[in-house]
Amino acid sequence: MPETSTPRPEARLKKPLRVIRIDPDHPAPQTIHQAAALIQNQGVVVFPTQGLYGLAADARDSLAIKKIFHIKHRPETNPLLILIHSPMDLEELVTHIPDAAHRLMQAFWPGGLTLIFKAAPRVSDLLTAGTGKIGVRIPSHPVARALVKAAGRPITGTSANRSGAPGCSQIKDLSQDLIRAADLVLNAGPLKGGTGSTILDVTCDPPWVIRQGRIPFDSIRQVLGP
Repeated sequence: MPETSTPRPEARLKKPLRVIRIDPDHPAPQTIHQAAALIQNQGVVVFPTQGLYGLAADARDSLAIKKIFHIKHRPETNPLLILIHSPMDLEELVTHIPDAAHRLMQAFWPGGLTLIFKAAPRVSDLLTAGTGKIGVRIPSHPVARALVKAAGRPITGTSANRSGAPGCSQIKDLSQDLIRAADLVLNAGPLKGGTGSTILDVTCDPPWVIRQGRIPFDSIRQVLGP
């Protein structure tokens, strides 16, 4: 009878279980590292953010970024925001961090505030859509924070939906086409839903609200002053 061999771990990573349950508050390190390994190898992972599910890919890899646009049917004229683990990660992504941005990061990161900075030359034009600006946020959801830390690089944070369609707060609401296109889906159960992050352009003085979201404008004004 011929011997059967156990597939190497790296071989198993190429065809992971498509949907994996994950504890939203205490994500299993093994599952997080499996997802991070896929991201490090141009994979796409569906993961929970604070309110909606998102699509994570290596924000430094052009091929991985193009996969996100393809999955979402998103025009490349629309920029993609990215998630980081620490404010120190901004050093390689932006050209300047204004004083207002420092105060806002201290007040609202991790959390539902995306800040738009002038992008460093190394940031892909696919992310900025040729605007020269990049939106950045530190996520507050434990799974999202663990994933970006384990990946060891910025990841995309766009919502897991077809461009123009509503975001999804439950895995059952994701399209089957999207699930098939992703390399892995981290199912953390129902999320809060609601609006996405507030988006604030800190390249302007005073900063300009691009989109009202989870962080009310009044709260921002209290930090920045009149």
